[in-house]
Amino acid sequence: MKFKFRFTAALLAGTVLIGSVCCACTPAGNQQQVKTIHIGVSLYRRDDTFITSMCEYLEAAAKKAEQKTGRKIVLNILDSQSNQSQQDDQVDTFLSQNYDAICVNMVDRTSAGTIADKARKANVPLIFFNREPVEQDLQSWVKAFYVGADAAQSGTLQGQLIVNAYRKSPRSIDRNGDGKIQYVVLEGEQGHQDSLLRTEYSIKAVEEDGIRTDKLASSSANWQRAQASVKMKQWIQQFGSRIETVFCNNDDMALGAIDALHESKVAKKNWPAVVGVDGTPSGLDAIRSGTILGSVYNNAQKQAEAVLALSLNSEKVPSGFQLQRGHYIYVPYKSITKE
Repeated sequence: MKFKFRFTAALLAGTVLIGSVCCACTPAGNQQQVKTIHIGVSLYRRDDTFITSMCEYLEAAAKKAEQKTGRKIVLNILDSQSNQSQQDDQVDTFLSQNYDAICVNMVDRTSAGTIADKARKANVPLIFFNREPVEQDLQSWVKAFYVGADAAQSGTLQGQLIVNAYRKSPRSIDRNGDGKIQYVVLEGEQGHQDSLLRTEYSIKAVEEDGIRTDKLASSSANWQRAQASVKMKQWIQQFGSRIETVFCNNDDMALGAIDALHESKVAKKNWPAVVGVDGTPSGLDAIRSGTILGSVYNNAQKQAEAVLALSLNSEKVPSGFQLQRGHYIYVPYKSITKE
C-alpha cells in the first residue's frame, strides 16, 4: 500500500468546545433553542500516539457533525493516566452531570462491566474504543458498543510483511542463511488483548507460510518508545547480529528499536527487519526513510467517525460501517510498505 495518509500531532486540551450553534438553520426571528450535546471521553493515556491521533479525528468529526446538524457539540476529553480508579471517577462525573454519551478507552478492560452497569442504570449510550472489553460486559447493556479493529488481523498482516520480504529476498531477512528467522518481540502491556493477539498471529503467519522461526526473546515495553529502546539495547548486547527481525506491537516501540540501533552504532547494513502496527505519522516517516520495513495501518479516522456517530445516535448503525453481534464495529487494517 502506498502512502496516502496525512496526520497531525497536536496535543489535546482537556475540554474541547466544538464550534457554535448554527443560527442560519432557522429564519431570523424564528430561531429555536437547540440542545447542546455533551459527550464525555475518558482516555487510558493522553500521550499515546495513536490515541492522540484518534482524538484529533474525533474533534474533526464533531465539527463536521455540528455544521451538518446545527447542534452544538461539547467534547470533554480527560486523561486517566493509566489509573483505573481515576477513570472510574471520570465516568461518574460524566454521569452525574447528565452527559448525553460516554466514550471510554479502558485502562483495564476487566473493569468495563462496572462502567457498563452504571451507564445502563443511567440510560446513557456507552462507546468503548481501541481497548476491547470482555464480551459479556459489552452484551450487558443494549446501548454499549465497541469500536476498534481486529487485533488478530493486524498480527497476521504484520507477519505477512516479513513473509513477503523473505520470499522476495531470503537473505534480506535470514541474514545468517541458516534457514530460520531469529526474532525478538517488543510487546505492549502484559495481558493486553491486542498485545497478545498481535504477537501470536504475527509469528503464526510466518510459520504457516512454511518459514521456520527461532525466538530469541520477548518483553513488554508497554507501547512506549523509550521503554522499547532500553529493551532493544539489552538484546543488542546479548544477541548482537543474531537478531534478524524485530516484531513490534505498535509503531512507537518500532521507533524505539530504531533508536536503540542508532545509539548502539549498529551499521545500517546489519540492521534487522523492524515491523510495527498503527501507521502513525512518525512510523510512516520511518518507512519512507527505509529504517522500518513496514507497518499495519490502524485507521484512527474511521474509528473516530464511528465513535462519534454512535454517540450522537446509538439506535442507528453509522453509514459505511457494519455492526457485528449487535455491539461491535471493526475497521479493517491495511499493510503499509515503502513500495
